[in-house]
Amino acid sequence: MNLANDTVTLLSALTDASSLFIAAAGLTLVFGAMRIINIAHGSFYMYGAFLVAALAGTSTGARLWLALLAAPLIVAAIGGAVEVTVLRRIYKREHLVQLVATYALFLIFADLALRFWGSSPHAVSTPQLLGGTAHIGSREFPVYDLFSIGIAVAVGLGLWLLLQRTPLGWRIRAAVEDPETLAAGGTNVPILFTTVFTIGALLAGVAGALAAPLESIVPGLDASIIVTAFIVAVIGGLGSITGAALGAVLISLFNAAGVLWLPSWEPAFVYLAMIIVLAIRPWGLLGTPER
Repeated sequence: MNLANDTVTLLSALTDASSLFIAAAGLTLVFGAMRIINIAHGSFYMYGAFLVAALAGTSTGARLWLALLAAPLIVAAIGGAVEVTVLRRIYKREHLVQLVATYALFLIFADLALRFWGSSPHAVSTPQLLGGTAHIGSREFPVYDLFSIGIAVAVGLGLWLLLQRTPLGWRIRAAVEDPETLAAGGTNVPILFTTVFTIGALLAGVAGALAAPLESIVPGLDASIIVTAFIVAVIGGLGSITGAALGAVLISLFNAAGVLWLPSWEPAFVYLAMIIVLAIRPWGLLGTPER
C-alpha cells in the first residue's frame, strides 16, 4: 500500500465531490423548503461556468477572480427572476406541472446558451495564485483542487450555520414542516421562497464557477450535472444538506473505484451506488420517510 498514492486518489475524489456537493446542496435545499423538483438547476450550474469563461477570458489574475465572484451572483439574480415570474404561479399545482415547467426552462436556457456562447468548448485558466502543486509524499497535487475542497467545506459549514443559527434558517426549516402556520405567524412565505430559490441558484452558480477551471465548458453540461446532482440528493436524502455531502463523497469514491477497477464500466458505478443505498434505505442516507 502506497500512502501517498492513496491520499492523492482520495483527494481527487474529494475534488470531484466538491462542486457536485455544492450543486446538490442547492437542489436539495430548494426541494426541502419548497417541494419543487427543479430541472433548471442544471442550467444555473452551466451558466455559472459559461459566465466565468465569458467574463474572465484568458486572464489568470484579478479579472479571473472577479469573474469567479460575479458569475454566481448573476446566476442568483437569474434564479430569483425565474422564481418570481414562473415558479411562484405553480406552487400549488401538482409535481408533474412543476416538473414540466422547470424542464421547459431547462430547454429555454440551453437554447439561449447556444445562442450566446455557441457550441464550441470553452476553457478557463487556473488562477495564477493557485496554479502550483502541493507535495504529498512523492506525489504532487494541484493547489486549485485543494482550494475547491476547501470552498466546499466552507459552503457546507455556511449552510449549517444558516439553517441552524439564524432566523432565516429557522423560517426555512419551519417552511419544510408547515408553511401555512408559518404564514399565519406573520412570515411572508412568497418572499421566503424567493430567497430560498435564489440561494439555491447561487449555490449552482458557485458550483459551476468553481468547476470551470477543472473541466471543458460545453453545451450539455447542464444535463450531465442535473442527473448526477439528483442522484446525490436522492442518495443523501432529499432535503438533507449533510446527506448531500455524504452522497457527493460516496458517488465520487464509486467513480474513482470504477476508473481504477473497471474503466469501461465506470459510468455504471454511479447508478450502482444509488441502487445499493436505496435498497437499504429507500428514503436516502439521512432522509426521512414521507408522511
